[in-house]
Amino acid sequence: MADKISKKEVKDLEKVPYEKIRDYLKTGQVVFCSGSYLFSGIIQRLTKSVWSHVAIIYKDEDLGRVLMLEAEPFVGIRLIPISKYLRDYQGKRRSYKGQMVVANFTVDLEQEDWKNIISFGLDELTRPYDNWEILRIMIRILFKIGKREKNRNYICSELVRDCFKKGGYVFQMKDSYISPQEIWEDENIVYKYRIL
Repeated sequence: MADKISKKEVKDLEKVPYEKIRDYLKTGQVVFCSGSYLFSGIIQRLTKSVWSHVAIIYKDEDLGRVLMLEAEPFVGIRLIPISKYLRDYQGKRRSYKGQMVVANFTVDLEQEDWKNIISFGLDELTRPYDNWEILRIMIRILFKIGKREKNRNYICSELVRDCFKKGGYVFQMKDSYISPQEIWEDENIVYKYRIL
């Protein structure tokens, strides 16, 4: 279980150059972001957490690529090279504004379970992000209410939760929604590296 952590404590973690750990990253590790953007700050305040984003690492050994499977506001569900976060976030030739850490998922899942986790996420790729969903997400977090209907619009933590559920692992929710913080606090998430 990763302990609750403050923004200052995240910033104080030793930053490891991505090039040094890239070869050691693997499918199923979880990336947590503590953004310094307006929307990130809203999420952090509403969830009383340092984390504003969460994603799953997918490493394609054949292509030699290390990617993040994520649900991104205004973009939707996508696979993006981690290096884009570090060098060219949003095509602006600069890194993501905030901190990024990688955590291990310590449950020993079968190969078929990992295939189900990643396959589910890949099947959801390019699903458009409903811009109104952002407002509904904030209302759900603020008033601690879950989705009333099952739709296929995701916030980042819902995508991670549903992917892992397809592999047979269920992240527990304290409220009627799941936030990056609840995934961080899961007993099978263990901090590994800070890369940004």
